[in-house]
Order: sequence, then structure tokens, then C-alpha cells
Amino acid sequence: MSRRPGLRPLAWACLGVLPLAARAQDLSLHGYVDTRLVVAPAEQSWVDGGLGKSRYGGTNDGLRFGGAALVGTAQLTPTLLAFAGLQLQDRHRADVDVLEAWLRWRPMSTTRWRGSVQAGAFFPPVSLENDAIGWTSPWTLTPSAINSWVGEELRSVGAEARIERRGDNATWELRGALFQRNDPAGNLLAIRGWSLSDLTYGLGSRLREPDAYVRDEGDAPPVRYDPFRRIGRHWGNYLRGTWRARGWGRVSLMHYDNHADPAAWVPYAGGDRLYAWRTRFWSLGASAQTGPVQWIAQAMDGDTMIEPVANRSFVTRYRAAFILVGWNRGAWRPALRLDHFSTRDPTAVPGAYAGEHGNAVTAALNWRPHDWLRLTLEALRIDSMRTARTDYGLLPRSRGTQVQLSARLFY
Repeated sequence: MSRRPGLRPLAWACLGVLPLAARAQDLSLHGYVDTRLVVAPAEQSWVDGGLGKSRYGGTNDGLRFGGAALVGTAQLTPTLLAFAGLQLQDRHRADVDVLEAWLRWRPMSTTRWRGSVQAGAFFPPVSLENDAIGWTSPWTLTPSAINSWVGEELRSVGAEARIERRGDNATWELRGALFQRNDPAGNLLAIRGWSLSDLTYGLGSRLREPDAYVRDEGDAPPVRYDPFRRIGRHWGNYLRGTWRARGWGRVSLMHYDNHADPAAWVPYAGGDRLYAWRTRFWSLGASAQTGPVQWIAQAMDGDTMIEPVANRSFVTRYRAAFILVGWNRGAWRPALRLDHFSTRDPTAVPGAYAGEHGNAVTAALNWRPHDWLRLTLEALRIDSMRTARTDYGLLPRSRGTQVQLSARLFY
């Protein structure tokens, strides 16, 4: 399947701004290269066309390339900042993807109020855990189910406005955006369900639909699609409010709605149809620090819908939540995270449950003896029930453990 230019001209145009900063003010470049030793679950990962919920599975044991990223910021003027992030990961083909590329204007403020506007391609501000280089977590290799999905299917191309009021002890912030090119978001949750994977997809990437689902639909695998496409003319939006207090932490509440037309579609994969999914959710998250211990908790509740035939819609309701606790012991940083996730089809036969529900436990031990090196040992255990597996001749319950030992070099 050929790659469409799509967002790439916009992304590379934003990246082209960065070298100009060498003549202006501050230019900052950071990145990492990751290699890891993997013990994978027996079931083939969805990344390779299976139904496994982790990044690795089947024959993926052994030494693997974990990925690489490069992030650049350029202070073009005292009020104008350029940002871009690149990544290289080993999916179905090695390629350099653009994760984000945007410009932000933030005027100088001498009062308690401060505002800014940014435009380009960026992550919607859902994640509370992925705030390290290349949209990664400083605590674990594998993000939560919530943030795994954000990295797979959510990206905003448009403009965001932010206003903030800084108090003596607390700060309030309101962020809102208008965006396009995220109409297929929700497709994976409906046909595959949740996953826990640190594969983050960039602009122009292709996500693989599970082979069993593709065959069930009468097509020949592999089938891949671009999640960052415009299907129709609608604009999506999100709004997030955040409260931060010194000594307490922060709380964020967000509503997201891509406002896609569930009846709209475009041709792909040899004449098949890629539908726009009307996807919306509420997200509530909080973080706090008690001494050397960091606490992060988040919950998401939403639904996604298509209408392939007039007056006949298919809805998938989804929920997920996690709590993470990390202990900062200087060079050592152990972390533990508990996840719960579920989907449900309310249009199923009355009295019959259609969907999935599951839990995951992630335990990680990070050791950073130098600023340029981090070693991480992580064990991920996923236990889930998904009724659609029986349609493909499989047991509904899936259990697997993935163990990784990562060496990440920073620069």
C-alpha cells in the first residue's frame, strides 16, 4: 500500500524552521536510542497481524531495536517557539516518522495571566505519564492502555489556545483546540480493543488491522490504514481544565470530540472503505508527590460510532483507568502500575455481552547511573476476555507476560 503525502509537507515544513534558529536564539536537540532484550508472550502481537495485546509476541523473542527519537526546540524570537519530534521504530518497515511539529506564540506577561496559541500537529493533552523525550514515560517502557491508544490513533492538526492564571499557591489553566485529520480515530478500539504498547505512530504511518478481522470481512491481509486522515469537512475540538497547587499536585478534566461524520468514508486497501468514526470521551486525571513517591491516576470514558448503512449505526463504548506509583531513589526508580480496560457493544443481542474487559500489571525497575544511560527491566502481565475471539476460533480469554530489558542512550 503506497504512502500518501498527507501531512508530511506540513510536518517537514515545520521541521525546516528549526535550523533557522541557529541564526536566531536558542536551539536545543535531544534524543535517545533504545535497544532491548525481549521475552515475548506466545500469542502473536496485533502489530504483526495477531490478536495479542502487547508490542511483542510470537517469534519476537531476543534482541530487538526498541526505537530512536530526536526532539528539537528553537526559540525563534522571545515570543515564538518552534518544536518538532522525530522517531524511528521497527514496525512493518523502518521509516522516520514525525510525531509532532508546531509553532507556539506566547507573548510576554507581567501579570498573573498568561496566554499562548500554537498551530501545527500535536498530541491532544491527554497523557499524564508520557512527558519524557519522544513522548515516552520516565517510569515504564510500556505506557498505560489509555496512553497506548493515544499514541496509536490520536493526533490533532489545527490550533490550540491556552490561558493560565498563576496564583500564590495554585494555578488554573484552560486549553482548547480546533483540529482536523483525526477522523478514523476509534477504529482500533472497535475492531481490536485495547492494547499496551510503546509503539507511537507518526504522521503518515499505517496501523495494521488484525488479520483475523480482515479475513472475517472477506479481505486479504495485511490491511493497514492511516489514522491521521480527514474524512469529511467537520472540525473536532477538545477542552481541558487543569488545577495545580504547590504541595498538592494537579487535577485535569478533559472532553474530546472529533465530530466526525459516521457515515462518511474514503476508499482504501484495494477498494474497501475507511470510515470516519465519531469518537468522543471524558478524561479525568490527577498526580501528586509525597516525598520521593510519585502518584499518577487517570480514567477515561467514551464511545465511538460508524454508520455504514443509513439509519444503522454501530457503537463501541470504552472505558479504561490506571494508577501508577513510582519511587524516586536517585539513580534507582522502581514503578508499579495497575490498568483496567473494557469495551462494550450496546447494539448486541439483548442479554448477551459483546466486548472485552481486562486488567494489566506493569512492574518496572529503572537504573540511571549516568545522565546518558538508563537501564530498565519491565514485566507486563495482561489478562483479558474478548467475545469476538470466539468468532475466529479462539478462546475468549487471553493471558500473556512480556518481559523486557532495555538499554536507552540519551543525547
